[in-house]
Amino acid sequence: MPQRHSKNNNDLAFFTYDEKRKLGYGTQKERLGKDSIKPFDACCLCLKHFIDPLCCQKGHVFCKECILECLLSQKKDIHRKLAAHTGQQKQEKEDEEERLMLQKARDLDAFDQQNHGPVPQYNDKNYSRDKNGFHGANSVKATSYEEEALRTMKAFWLPSATPDAPAKVEAPSTSTICPEGKEKVKMKNLFPIHFTEDTSAQKKNKSLDKSFICPSCKVTLTNTLSLVALSTCGHVFCKKCAEKFVAVDKVCVVCDKPCKDRNLVNLEKGGTGFAGHGDNLEAEDFKHLGSGSGLGMVRPAMKT
Repeated sequence: MPQRHSKNNNDLAFFTYDEKRKLGYGTQKERLGKDSIKPFDACCLCLKHFIDPLCCQKGHVFCKECILECLLSQKKDIHRKLAAHTGQQKQEKEDEEERLMLQKARDLDAFDQQNHGPVPQYNDKNYSRDKNGFHGANSVKATSYEEEALRTMKAFWLPSATPDAPAKVEAPSTSTICPEGKEKVKMKNLFPIHFTEDTSAQKKNKSLDKSFICPSCKVTLTNTLSLVALSTCGHVFCKKCAEKFVAVDKVCVVCDKPCKDRNLVNLEKGGTGFAGHGDNLEAEDFKHLGSGSGLGMVRPAMKT
């Protein structure tokens, strides 16, 4: 049975809908897989398995070395910006003092010429007078000030004489920012967390990778579970056990350390590949069809 004529007719002056679809025209969507999702036991900065993990109050987990290096670099950048801002303020103050001194000297010179000069000064705006005593529009001599202005003129049409806009350095914020959540964070607000490792003999024989379990229900922790960490002791539980035991008894079930509701911190995770998880894990890319895209000169091969 022959195929449809609309799919085989490729001698038109324009691309049909079927030809555009075969060339990949329009918005392409693809669901992200497991390799594109950050696991719960990975650092948010180096994306590797964390070493000596530290957690912020928003639930972002970092390696101790990574977050310390990040905060230290932010502090160095803040000191550099503060030094640049202070230098700019100092330069502006010096320029203002110099401008006031020049204005005062100019006023004294004008006052001296007004009282002791051979030719009186004209204050009327209808008259113009240069330094050598020429008045009116018939004056052809240029003063030294005008010569200096012509010599240092900023001509915007000449690349070599284009004026430069002064770079304004704003006062920087003195607070360090969490690299993941963009909220203010300090080193004293970070707390270490402790995962309970699965030490069963059956798990050791299956895989060499570390796996963690909830210390209360012994369930293996994955991205499908919501995790809760205690900021007082750092132990990590699944959310069901944290709400059922820790939040009710106000005490950690591992070390019996007292805690409060504000000490329960929900850990952020990368999500799963399932649409029902509630995370937007779909990548989109739009491809143009025409000149410059490389697709306008190619037609799809006709099916036989």
